[in-house]
Amino acid sequence: MDNIQGKVQEELREITPDMREEVLSNFSTFKSYLGDKVSMGEKLGLGEEKLAKTAEMVANYLAKNEDPRNSEEKLLQELWKSGDKDQQHALSHMLVNMVKH
Repeated sequence: MDNIQGKVQEELREITPDMREEVLSNFSTFKSYLGDKVSMGEKLGLGEEKLAKTAEMVANYLAKNEDPRNSEEKLLQELWKSGDKDQQHALSHMLVNMVKH
């Protein structure tokens, strides 16, 4: 998992401010971006649990470093910050499932 964590952190650092704004400004774009990353993870052989843990890392980053750009992101951030670790993990699974369908 450390290798995956390192790759996720590296990718988050490499996103340009313009790309970050583009992805986060519209919730549909955010879901599409997350869906592409989940699909990529599946092609690399990541199972549901590793995908959820990766989504957890991204959500933690977003909650700590980004302001919500729309009402959907605001709701996700509030849910994330109000939940304990188990609830955040469950929400990560739900986010992965949401973008897969």
